[in-house]
Amino acid sequence: MSLPKLHVAVLMGGWSSERPVSLTSGEGVAKALESRGHTVTRIDMGRDVALRLAEAKPDVVFNALHGTPGEDGTVQGMMDLMGLAYTHSGLATSVIAIDKELTKQALVPHGIPMPGGRVVPTHELFERDPLPRPYVLKPVNEGSSVGVAIVTDDGNYGSPISRDSVGPWQEFDELLAEPFIRGKELTCAVLAGPDGPRALLVTELKPKSGFYDFDAKYTDGMTDHICPAEIPDEVTEACKDIALRAHRLLGCRGTSRSDFRWDDEQYVEGQGADGLFLLEVNTQPGMTPLSLVPEQARKLGMSYEDLVEAIVADALAGKSGATAIATTGGGKG
Repeated sequence: MSLPKLHVAVLMGGWSSERPVSLTSGEGVAKALESRGHTVTRIDMGRDVALRLAEAKPDVVFNALHGTPGEDGTVQGMMDLMGLAYTHSGLATSVIAIDKELTKQALVPHGIPMPGGRVVPTHELFERDPLPRPYVLKPVNEGSSVGVAIVTDDGNYGSPISRDSVGPWQEFDELLAEPFIRGKELTCAVLAGPDGPRALLVTELKPKSGFYDFDAKYTDGMTDHICPAEIPDEVTEACKDIALRAHRLLGCRGTSRSDFRWDDEQYVEGQGADGLFLLEVNTQPGMTPLSLVPEQARKLGMSYEDLVEAIVADALAGKSGATAIATTGGGKG
């Protein structure tokens, strides 16, 4: 791939709980672009972000923000109004994909397997369990496993959960409760290209303690990445198929990463991928040294710099990311 020399504004930082990750992603992207001869303006997003983008007048914006408001459609809408080309998904897709319940409503009717459960007001947790234990509680619209709690029979939260025990119920007015799915943590990246999006590889994530939470994701040495995952071929293909279908159904652009749980005790050879559930679709995956999309691309012979340029090239192609769901149907495409 050969891109003309561009002026790229890299949006990073912001004020979400994922700010440190975004700063690392953004700096990596900026250095990669500079190494290829592009001019880069780094923007640590503040409330004056529109003014700073207007002053910079970039050819394209690389959106390296994580969490709100950089990943939930807010910044995307602003850039749409400003007429700026930008990487990753558009407004409609971002609004849906950041919200785990909206994502289910969009994908499950098209045959994508996702866990059941429901959104519960936090105060109800102090009266009764919303689901039989074990179950998972997570914020509806946070990423990077921020605010996730696994509630078990022998957990220290109490039964019902105590108001005084540390957990996401102290920070959020409502939480998504889902059945806990035992087994393996898997993830699959999708990357856009001139011939359309393609699924990359499947990685198994094996935290050395606890579960794959924020610290396990972003602390070197706390999680083993098995890439490609040592799982049956039919499960690998099911992950790649679901990730690609979800990417298309939601109208994702650039790159996305789909996270799964697979209950391998349900597996019967030759009978598909029973026990496999999509948990969420991340429309702006991390680009840090420990991030999964660059790792999968590298395993396929694509350098970090090539990956960054591929994402920029897709943004410049001007493909709309606002046609999510309604026009895609339920086929595999």
